[in-house]
Amino acid sequence: MDPLLIAVPERIETARLVLRCPRPDDGAALNAAVSATLDHLRPWMPWAQQLPSVEESESYCRRQQAKFLLREDLVMFIYEIGSEGPEGPILGATGLHHIDWAARSFEIGYWRRIGLDGLGIATEAVAGLVRMAFDRLGARRLEIRMDDDNEPSRRLAERLGFTFEGVFGSDSLISGTWARSAERRYAALNTSSPVGSKCGTAFIS
Repeated sequence: MDPLLIAVPERIETARLVLRCPRPDDGAALNAAVSATLDHLRPWMPWAQQLPSVEESESYCRRQQAKFLLREDLVMFIYEIGSEGPEGPILGATGLHHIDWAARSFEIGYWRRIGLDGLGIATEAVAGLVRMAFDRLGARRLEIRMDDDNEPSRRLAERLGFTFEGVFGSDSLISGTWARSAERRYAALNTSSPVGSKCGTAFIS
């Protein structure tokens, strides 16, 4: 099937959160979230080495909306229920990346705004995304990868029942310099559906 014809929900609702694809005018809220969290993200995210301008963040939102519609990359911003929209604070982002529609294989990425420690925001958001991928997209394999030293990300994958597959070498381009690091890889297969009972999830196309 042509991926353009695949129905992908643009909005996911969990017990406390809304995940939705980027839209025009989200740039200012995204920039504020990244600005507040940049120092925390910098060790783990190659894209978080310097703060983008508000205009660059707005361009990113519009590009990601286009990629979402083309089914090339499925980024979703995280909001508290009732606060989604240009004026609402973005709590983080998650999404499905490195998509292989033929194999129904996806890699999950996520980050959370600083100051929300211990609230389970990232866990709930990723749980909702995983359930959508299994239930609506027919995912056969989901992967979560992180730096071997990223303990919080490792705990998230384990809480959601992902299986540890090993540590692999990884090369990243950071500030124009190639850096090699150890990358942990976790996976979930559609036969296990590990997060189906973790949180109630509503899908709105």
